[in-house]
Formats: sequence, C-alpha cells, structure tokens
Amino acid sequence: MTPRHRADVRLRCGAAAGDAYARRVTVLLDPPMWPQHGRLWSHLVSDASLDELHAFAARAGIPERGFDLDHYDVPDARYDELVALGAEPVPAKVLIRRLRASGLRIPARDRPPHARG
Repeated sequence: MTPRHRADVRLRCGAAAGDAYARRVTVLLDPPMWPQHGRLWSHLVSDASLDELHAFAARAGIPERGFDLDHYDVPDARYDELVALGAEPVPAKVLIRRLRASGLRIPARDRPPHARG
C-alpha cells in the first residue's frame, strides 16, 4: 500500500489525557450516492482490517447500528467531516475493488436474508 492510499488520523491516547499520536489508517469513503430513508448515503470501509474500521467509526461517533457486515453506512451530511478526520474519498468502484482485494468483503450470497438488497 502506497502512502497516497493511506490517510493520517490523530488518535487520543487513553493512558494520558491530551496526549496524541499519529497512526496510519486505510479507511475509504465513497461519494454519497445510495438513496435510503429520504437521503443519500456513503459507505465507509477499511481495506486493512475490521478492527481499524470499527476504531475509526468509534472515534468519528458513528453508531454501531450503521455497521453492515463489512462497511458502515453514513449519511451524506457526515461526508466532509469523515474526510477531515482522515477517511480517503474514493469512487465507489475503487472502494469495492479495494474491499474485495482485502478479503474483507462479504458477498451478497453470504449475507443473511435480512441484510440483502
């Protein structure tokens, strides 16, 4: 993975309040283009690990209910904020290609019936 495919994000160290350290993360965000519930949604994924994805989502205040097996659904209103926090904006085709290549993608055939569609 090249540096341009990584985003820098500041994390708070739990041991000492106020101490911060930089860490490389690979969290990707596609454009808000998926309609649902009267708004457009983006997908937030990691092409490195689900632990990294969950940690980023927690720092960004994204509710756990937004997680859908291999990605978080996030509303269009959060897009700029997530990019500012370090998510790498990429086209949807790039996001899915990198998610598949990572081995973290859950294909539709392996999703529970309530999670399909």
